[in-house]
Amino acid sequence: METCPECGAPACENLFQLLLALDHSRQPPWGPLHGVSVACYLWQHPSRLPASGGAAAWAILHAFLRDGSGGATRQIRQVRRTNSHRSGSQKPSVASDVVAPTPDRRPEHFTVTIADVAENGEFPAEGFTERVTAWAAATVAAWRV
Repeated sequence: METCPECGAPACENLFQLLLALDHSRQPPWGPLHGVSVACYLWQHPSRLPASGGAAAWAILHAFLRDGSGGATRQIRQVRRTNSHRSGSQKPSVASDVVAPTPDRRPEHFTVTIADVAENGEFPAEGFTERVTAWAAATVAAWRV
């Protein structure tokens, strides 16, 4: 099976679509971690980062790693508020100590990818939060090198 040139995982796009379907069910443990999963995927596939450079996704990862799912949820709410058409042209509020890396300096390797989170392509509920936490930590660590 061919591996992704960006993250190194086999069939990552198919796995991501499956994860999105689980996320959109809004059922725990997948739904509450949707924003974190998308942020991990984007930062492991920098060609898919938004033109803004992915600062909001980077902030979500940091909030999750620092404060758990509650921190990620608060950051996601802030991003949604500032993305609203009612907020004008405000940029997402990102903690001043969280600066997104430059996407043009891509990591060569990720120690945890979506394939690891999937565990044989099924994203089992048991241990899902722990696997997503490892994915987020590995994503941030790879970009810090």
